[in-house]
Amino acid sequence: MSLGHACVDVYQGAVAALVPYFVSERAYSYAAASGLVLAASLLSSVVQPLFGALTDRWAMPWLLPASALLGGVGVALSGVGGSYALTLAVVAVSGVGVAAYHPEAARVARRASRGSHTAMGWFSLGGNLGFASAPLLVVAVIATGGLGATPLLVVPALAGAALCAAALRALKAPDARTAPGVHASAGEPGTAGSDDRHSDDWPSFARLSGAVVCRSIVFVGLSTFISLYARQRTGGGEVSGTAALFVLYIGGAVGTVVGGKLASRHDRITVVRWSYVLTVLAVAGVVLVPGPLLYLFVALTSAGLYVPFSLHVTLGQDYLPGRVGTAGGVTLGLTVSIGGLASPLVGAVADATSLQTALAPLIALPALGWLLLRTLHEPEAPHLPASHPLAPTAAGSRPARRTG
Repeated sequence: MSLGHACVDVYQGAVAALVPYFVSERAYSYAAASGLVLAASLLSSVVQPLFGALTDRWAMPWLLPASALLGGVGVALSGVGGSYALTLAVVAVSGVGVAAYHPEAARVARRASRGSHTAMGWFSLGGNLGFASAPLLVVAVIATGGLGATPLLVVPALAGAALCAAALRALKAPDARTAPGVHASAGEPGTAGSDDRHSDDWPSFARLSGAVVCRSIVFVGLSTFISLYARQRTGGGEVSGTAALFVLYIGGAVGTVVGGKLASRHDRITVVRWSYVLTVLAVAGVVLVPGPLLYLFVALTSAGLYVPFSLHVTLGQDYLPGRVGTAGGVTLGLTVSIGGLASPLVGAVADATSLQTALAPLIALPALGWLLLRTLHEPEAPHLPASHPLAPTAAGSRPARRTG
């Protein structure tokens, strides 16, 4: 599941990695280039909760390989032809594929992980590694033939579809949610039982989602423009920009694993709050500090944004134990992709003023996220029998919260 997640999230990272090449080869403005990120995010934001609600009601494992292929085909076609409208359309198709993948993947991964924060951290790590590899993959492909070579980017989708199919075969556990009103046994992740739905904590989930939206805007804003900004601040060429984007993504891979381990020692809310505080300081460094030190602050920003990443997912699922698919669709998908809606605004401000001025408001958003998190509580985790799907594993990790 982690490797399949990596292959799918290549296509979230690839859109931002392609932006500098659309600017240089097609002379797109900042606003036009960021419109591609919007196209990838808009449909994804709209349909992600729908897929989450559907997976709460029915098991849809076939979505995993199918959505991996759809996400890859869209990006692979983005460099074909010179039409801006066609490019927007195929990037939007890729966004739908990514949206369809995440809710069901989060449900299956939660089931396979038996509620372990560390295991869910490894699942999230796969996605972050996909993000991190995207700029390197894009550079390698563009070097072979410019934007016209983007069809080569379909390769990770083929691998991802095969990996997802293999993971589903390996899991093999039957899922009883085959029709409306037919639910799995008590306590299965994603079961939409009445007892769980009565314990859904929507106010806490809403505040958590608001914080993740703040994180998303910061992450997508930096993902879209950090390559161009690094070239300006360091005086380097394309390599310096690609390096900055790679640091932003690869730091997240480390941060996700660290977040899972910290949550096994401390409560998740404390870890998430301190991560947002770190992000305020780190983003300020990215915006204000020139020269090579920029890369240090990009790395710190990446850590601050990604330490709470998998914790957002498990907290959301624990606040909505009766709607695990919806929770995964929102925390792992909607609130991540919704950051793309702000990208054209950042691009328009950059066109009118400068990139530094456009990126400066991103400093305040993690602080707003911290304010939303201040009143949240850590969901309780009562004892569960060994046979329970989220019971402690042999390694001693415990489930995040009861789900039945």
